[in-house]
Amino acid sequence: MTTHSPAQGRRRRWLAAVAIGVVLAAGNPAEATAVPPPPPNPSDEELHSSRWQERNRANKVGELTNRLAWAQSRLNRLRDEVARKQELANKARVDAQTAKDKAKQAKLAAADARNASKLAGREVKRAEEAKDRFVAGSYRQGSTMGGLSAYLSSDNPAEVLERAQVLSAVSDSQLDAIAELKKARIAKANAEAAARKALQVAKQRQAEAEEAEQAAKQAFDAAVEARKSQYSRTADLQAEKERLAKLLWQAQKKVRGLEGQRQRYEEWKEAKRREEQLKAQQAALNNSGGGGGGGIPSGSSAPAGATVEAVIARAMSQIGVPYAWGGGNANGPTYGIRDGGVADSYGDYKKIGFDCSGLMIYAFAGVKALPHYSGYQYHAGRHVPLSQARRGDMLFWGNGGIHHVALYLGNGQMIEAPQSGMHVRVTAVRYDDILPYATRLIG
Repeated sequence: MTTHSPAQGRRRRWLAAVAIGVVLAAGNPAEATAVPPPPPNPSDEELHSSRWQERNRANKVGELTNRLAWAQSRLNRLRDEVARKQELANKARVDAQTAKDKAKQAKLAAADARNASKLAGREVKRAEEAKDRFVAGSYRQGSTMGGLSAYLSSDNPAEVLERAQVLSAVSDSQLDAIAELKKARIAKANAEAAARKALQVAKQRQAEAEEAEQAAKQAFDAAVEARKSQYSRTADLQAEKERLAKLLWQAQKKVRGLEGQRQRYEEWKEAKRREEQLKAQQAALNNSGGGGGGGIPSGSSAPAGATVEAVIARAMSQIGVPYAWGGGNANGPTYGIRDGGVADSYGDYKKIGFDCSGLMIYAFAGVKALPHYSGYQYHAGRHVPLSQARRGDMLFWGNGGIHHVALYLGNGQMIEAPQSGMHVRVTAVRYDDILPYATRLIG
């Protein structure tokens, strides 16, 4: 489809008006409407000077554009560096929670082992009591079974047989009690060893948890210090950016002014040429005796000729929700958390919203449970080259350490929770510092 600039539109309207005036003049010379007087026609020297000024202004615009791009790039690098450290704090917080969970499981295992040891102890005690009862019975005369002398001195064969059977049964009980005692002692030893091992693991996991918590604290402090030290520098760069933008606008205005003056003169020349052409045509018609009126041919141009969607719909339903660092889970936006610095200055801990990885947790809740750290989310699915990214893939930033994640919508668009002070939004994909691979969880 053909497009036209505003200047071209003005030119067409100018030429059409001139053409109509000339046609009317040809039909009724008394009502002739001539082309207006020409705008100032500069001399060759003036034209040369104007062109030089135009080129000079254009070069200045290019220079200012480059400076503005550098300033914007510097701003982005500062922002990304702080975001990277904030995400490291997120990582440490997730690792700390994981270590605490393992320590809790180990403590539960130790408690089970202690209970097993206590049970084995009771079994040992019971076996020892059975042994003691047998030993005591072997040395005690009873009404049913006498001692060895009674067994040997009996003259009654039936009584001897009965006593022999009883002694045999008692011997079997003794052997069973001894075997049971051995098994109980082995079980107790095994249970106690398991308990000691479980306690050792529990202490190791607890140490890991404390180390991870300390790493989280250090990461938080590093993020706060980095943001504090760079905040004023970022503000200075932003002021410089605005100053450059103003100078750029002024330079562009000057260039547009020069181009407009030249364009108006060129339009006048074209209109004058068409006027003379139409006058010549009308004169030829008059000389030939023709009375027909001529018209200007007009031209016209014909007009030129799931699941992924569920994830995207969940993300899109949160457009406009505030950014809150540390906020968001599978159920929706949550209060942010304190960072002791920039996020606190924006009141993120008092806002209900999402950070970048929290928005991904909510969007993919029906597909996969994601950790609250963009670095881990990058490895949560299959990697595909960025050139093959599809709608519903996750995009990541931070070649020196992942610090941001967004959901790709296709056609160069994405949805993201950008940073403190902003809201969930749809925006064009930023390719500065983007990772060469996207992560695909569906398909």
